[in-house]
Amino acid sequence: MSNENVKLKPSELTAWWDKVKIKVDHMIEAGWTEAPHVSAAGKYDQIKVDQWISGFWPGILWILYDMTGEQRYREEAEPWDERMEQCYLRDNHFHHDVGFQFLPTSVIRYKLTGDPDARRRGLFAANYLAGRYNPAGQFIRAWPRNQTGWSIIDSMMNLPLLFWASEESDDPRFKHIAVAHADMVLRSFIRGDGSVHHIVIFDPETGEVERYDGGQGFAPQSSWSRGQAWALYGMSCAYRYTGEARYLNAAKGVAHYFISALAEDDVPHWDFRAATDLTDEPRDTSAASCAASGLIDIASQVAPEEAALYQRAATRILRSLSNNYSALDKPEYEGILLGATGHKPVNTNINVSLIYGDYYYIEALAKSKGWSQNVF
Repeated sequence: MSNENVKLKPSELTAWWDKVKIKVDHMIEAGWTEAPHVSAAGKYDQIKVDQWISGFWPGILWILYDMTGEQRYREEAEPWDERMEQCYLRDNHFHHDVGFQFLPTSVIRYKLTGDPDARRRGLFAANYLAGRYNPAGQFIRAWPRNQTGWSIIDSMMNLPLLFWASEESDDPRFKHIAVAHADMVLRSFIRGDGSVHHIVIFDPETGEVERYDGGQGFAPQSSWSRGQAWALYGMSCAYRYTGEARYLNAAKGVAHYFISALAEDDVPHWDFRAATDLTDEPRDTSAASCAASGLIDIASQVAPEEAALYQRAATRILRSLSNNYSALDKPEYEGILLGATGHKPVNTNINVSLIYGDYYYIEALAKSKGWSQNVF
């Protein structure tokens, strides 16, 4: 198969990227001071900056700053982690997802600008995340609620904060925690066929697995597509930081399951096992964009003869998202990807734009254009 079929055409990339810039410039004009989350009717709502999604909008701005060199993106991005830091001084909703919040803000800001306060914020967040580690079960606990034995697959995308902190501070304890948690995910979350659990519940005293919960998926033994994306991308990140083949093999296995379960138009339904016939089930474009970005990374990590499988899948996903599920031709619409699913089991945020879906779409396009920074 020709290289043209493996990677996006330069003309496609240029057209989509130019439209993304127009969209982002329009969203800047909204003047958000709280974090955009869901766009259900062409306008993003805003929630408090201590919520898990608060890093994605500034993350978009930092990508555009690095790709274009235009100072206005940096100026719009810089206040966000400063606002987020203030939340530590009061009751807040920080939890296992501080990586989602501080990697696309403080850490990338430090990498791009050398700002010492950004470095400090990133290391502070890493210490907070490390403090959630339960050594009995070797897991990072989820959420701030009274669920001390709960761990979720989303946590894999937060481990890069610990890996970065270990390298940056020359302190191996962060890496030890990240490796222990990743190994626990290999044992307890990823099934033999490459599908994954969303939630595993441990006895917090003994560390033994008590049960599984469906969470945002259809059922405990189902396959929530965004969880699959978190897993394949997160395991790829763990391999990049450690060089341990078991993580790359896991990323590949989850990716194989994800690719094989895709719908005909290469955009996943919200859960691959939600029904025998998925025709009427909603899609989740946020799962698609996250997976596409992770697949691009896997393609860069495997042998050349393997790479085309993952790169071609990412290309098909991005092409379908751009042509069939985007608002790129609606510059006034706040949101880039349509057709995302937030939490189907409670019928919340169905067929909407989600800021993290937009973020990973832009990240994947940037990688396709040669962007070499790693936020995660």
